[in-house]
Amino acid sequence: MGTETNFEVVSAVLSAESISVEQAIKAVESESAGAVVSFSGVVRNHDGGKAVDRLSYSAHPTAHQVMKEVVEQLVAEHSGEAAQPVRIWAAHRIGMLEIGDPALVCAVAAAHRGQAFAVCSELVDRVKEQVPIWKEQFFTDGTVEWVGAGE
Repeated sequence: MGTETNFEVVSAVLSAESISVEQAIKAVESESAGAVVSFSGVVRNHDGGKAVDRLSYSAHPTAHQVMKEVVEQLVAEHSGEAAQPVRIWAAHRIGMLEIGDPALVCAVAAAHRGQAFAVCSELVDRVKEQVPIWKEQFFTDGTVEWVGAGE
């Protein structure tokens, strides 16, 4: 593209290993960042009035690439807004997760809080809407439900 950008994508991955907001914050912190905004979407013990025991996330074979593209598109759309460096970290778990485990973690470091909040919020929404990941919910009553991304 040749366009200079102050955005740095530190991470944009799907992970079979555990992820944490602490890991994300540490990765994006810098001396130029006056604000670090993070999001941790965790597995809760209920959904739709039913008790949840655990979840499993499955990803389409293209999901790794889509995750990178989603973050790159966000960067491209916001690149003209950043006079100072903006650092982004995003990861979504795949595999079996227990109640309380982080499923989606994002962090954005920027010079000012307004930009950090805006970019982080938009990042979370886009990952949830566009990355082809499916959630299999295991309820305590023994039933199972599949939930598709981008519904």
